Amino acid sequence: MFTGLVESEGIITRVERVGSGLRLEVYAPEFGRDMAIGDSIAVDGACLTIAKFIRGAFLADVSEETLSQTTLGDLRQGSKVNLERALRLSDRFGGHVVTGHVDGIGSLVMRHAAGNSTIYQFAAPPEIMEYVVPKGSIAVDGISLTVADTRSDGFACAVIPHTEQSTTLRDKPVGAAVNLEADMMAKYVRQFVGLYMGVDEDAPRSGRRGLGDLLREFADGL
Repeated sequence: MFTGLVESEGIITRVERVGSGLRLEVYAPEFGRDMAIGDSIAVDGACLTIAKFIRGAFLADVSEETLSQTTLGDLRQGSKVNLERALRLSDRFGGHVVTGHVDGIGSLVMRHAAGNSTIYQFAAPPEIMEYVVPKGSIAVDGISLTVADTRSDGFACAVIPHTEQSTTLRDKPVGAAVNLEADMMAKYVRQFVGLYMGVDEDAPRSGRRGLGDLLREFADGL
């Protein structure tokens, strides 16, 4: 479990193909000195397991399934990634509940300054937008962001200078792909409301009602 509060940036120093998966070497000498082999770590929002330490770096394996659901397969030597250690029960909970299980891939559409923050506009697939609401939370490349506005095909977030400067967002070019994880609470709400309203989860997505529709129908029935 993670919070979406990025602790450090790492640099990919080696990408090795292993069968249908990958092994990543991530250089982060000042990060996670108290970590051990087998610990979980979020790399650009995807939960990986540390397999080995070497020369100020750690190695982690990426499965074929993770490659198909995330942007990790696009990483190259020199790529920068966001890093966060798994949450301890004694830690302060400053972000939101992030599992490290990426729901899908979106893209950065645009950014522009707005007062003392920067507005980032992201495109997202409809199956993720079902769970995105204004003032709600979403993880973008492992960064916990608050949703400022939504559209049918994406959402916008106001990013403060500290978050922008301490993560990879500042270097992300327009059009770049990003890992997206919707708020877990929204997923549970949709599941419970869907069961109450008799929604068939196996039905084609184009014929299913969105979370907002379900909540309105649920409220009308109270």
